[in-house]
Amino acid sequence: MNVLVINCGSSSLKYQLIDSESEAVLAKGLCERIGIDGRLVYQKTGLDKEITEAPMPTHKQAIELVINALVNDKTGAIKDLSEIDAVGHRLVHGGEKFACSVVISDEVLQAVEECNDLAPLHNPANLIGVAACQEVMPNVPMVGVFDTAFHQTMPKKAYLYGLPYEYYEKYKVRRYGFHGTSHSFVSKRLAEYLGLDYQNSKLIVAHLGNGASISAVQNGKCIDTSMGLTPLEGLVMGTRSGDIDPAIMEFIAKKENLDIEGVMNVLNKKSGVQGLSRLSSDFRDLEDGHANGNEMATNAIEVFCYRVAKYIGAYVAAMNGVDAIAFTAGIGENGPLVRQKVMEYLGYLGIAVNEETNGVHGDEAVISTADSKVKVCVIPTNEELAIARETVALVK
Repeated sequence: MNVLVINCGSSSLKYQLIDSESEAVLAKGLCERIGIDGRLVYQKTGLDKEITEAPMPTHKQAIELVINALVNDKTGAIKDLSEIDAVGHRLVHGGEKFACSVVISDEVLQAVEECNDLAPLHNPANLIGVAACQEVMPNVPMVGVFDTAFHQTMPKKAYLYGLPYEYYEKYKVRRYGFHGTSHSFVSKRLAEYLGLDYQNSKLIVAHLGNGASISAVQNGKCIDTSMGLTPLEGLVMGTRSGDIDPAIMEFIAKKENLDIEGVMNVLNKKSGVQGLSRLSSDFRDLEDGHANGNEMATNAIEVFCYRVAKYIGAYVAAMNGVDAIAFTAGIGENGPLVRQKVMEYLGYLGIAVNEETNGVHGDEAVISTADSKVKVCVIPTNEELAIARETVALVK
């Protein structure tokens, strides 16, 4: 079965075509600048990347260009549109309505739309992508895989805020968590990689990228995660502040003469390690700065690692122990310096860094020493494969 995986943003669309039997990526790419001028990036596995400048006034045209690239006589991955057996869509926010992936129907789309105010930047774009695919491929089954679904097993003590309960009753203000598809995939793979019983284990996943979150997975279920109602809560991130004293918002608003939209723009787009370092949100730039004696780059890295270590410690307490910890996503998979600095806080767990294996970039590895009481690993995430697996399970 060939599954087309779609991750649709407001002006972009990422895609992969995956053979579910071999789990091989047949082709992948990106549509950029939708609604502006349009650029298609397409790469069949084993061939060079192709870039085509083409008008994409709407997501429908973007999907059509993707299909045309996939069936191209010279470099297409398939011969005909009929070879796409199903489409898996990344949907960001399912609220409390969806605790698992679902076959997309009109009722599902309406329920997702009702969650739009919880993810106003993401859900409407996701729905546009679904509609575009349905128009181009009306008879192909489609599945929605939610970023929030994996975290729906959190107990009330983990997801409720210390706010008037009526805000939860009326507006569903609570912690939802994000990156759920990644946390689910990596936690399962971590258990498999170490030979642990997933249903009888205590695992922590640190998904560290420009957006970053940590989850506690006990006996195969997420019991807590660091992101909240929105992806702003939790860790210090690339441009997001993470946890702050809420009173800072009023203080800064008055000092800088900002309205609530202006303050939220600062917290989401001008804060994090970019704001701290005055240099970059990219950890490669920060590490270069650190190596060259840039004190602000060093400070940003230290703040980031300290917050990661604190959340790991909190989740060890929440589960009353931990069997294994995984680093994943862009920084987690490719950042030996960050991994080392975080692990140096974890000596109380009997963890020591294996300096040789910690040099790994993008590959699976145990990066704790052989005598460490808790295993620490690098486990690359693969959200597209996870979406493809969920899709196949529902439509096969």
